[in-house]
Amino acid sequence: MNESGAAPTDRLLDLFHGVRLTPTQRRIAHCLVQQAGAAAYLSAAEVAELAGVSQPSVTRFAMALGHDGYPALRRRLRELTATGAADPADAGNALQRAVHAEMGNLDRLAGQLADAARIAEVGKLLAASRPLPVLGLRAAAPLAAYFAYFAAKVHPDVRVLDDGGSLLADRLEQAAAAGATALLAFVLPRYPRETLDALREARDAGLTVVAITDSPVSPATDHAEVVLPAAVGTDLVFDLHTAPMTLAMVVLQAICDATPAETQSRLEAFESSAARRQLFLG
Repeated sequence: MNESGAAPTDRLLDLFHGVRLTPTQRRIAHCLVQQAGAAAYLSAAEVAELAGVSQPSVTRFAMALGHDGYPALRRRLRELTATGAADPADAGNALQRAVHAEMGNLDRLAGQLADAARIAEVGKLLAASRPLPVLGLRAAAPLAAYFAYFAAKVHPDVRVLDDGGSLLADRLEQAAAAGATALLAFVLPRYPRETLDALREARDAGLTVVAITDSPVSPATDHAEVVLPAAVGTDLVFDLHTAPMTLAMVVLQAICDATPAETQSRLEAFESSAARRQLFLG
């Protein structure tokens, strides 16, 4: 999609693409993406307050993006977020616009999946982890459970981590001690603090962290070796997780492709068991 036809959020993300940002600068970038509609009209002080950083950090962020200061960056932001012709997603009522926005999120995800080799490598990494811990707290817990339900059909030991607290660190250590080499984490807004703490603990335990999150500049990027972004819908009272759920199933497909013989054997065994126990009506 060209720049004029892209959504403001996508154009902002393109601005950061390929730039090596510090953790503080990623917080600023994430703040601007979250405030895409108003970002071009915020002062440096306002950005600093929203991101929880100092005003000089905002100036250094602008310079890291190739501008001589924040005013120049703000002018660029206004160019990127200027609205042009009406977008089809703007048509219809509020509910229809929310669905159209989700369609746009899926289109962007499809574009990201052009690099099939990267997803294939993620599949191999997760398939090789025995056990495979899957982390999802609060709003992300249903996605972790959904992924794990199907993953358990093709992977011998999937462990869902959907409760926080002190026991979460214990379960991460136990998974590592049992042979786990990687962790799949769902990290979605509003980014529970205990989720980010768990990512740090997972890395301390020697696990490679793969994070499915909403943005390439989300807080998860500070703690994950592999970041797989899929935008969430924000047009209703509560977020829509259509794209992250789709990406979860894409990752599971990659796991299946990484171990085709084992996958086929396990699926056949499950179908045989299901038929014997008459689990399903159809």
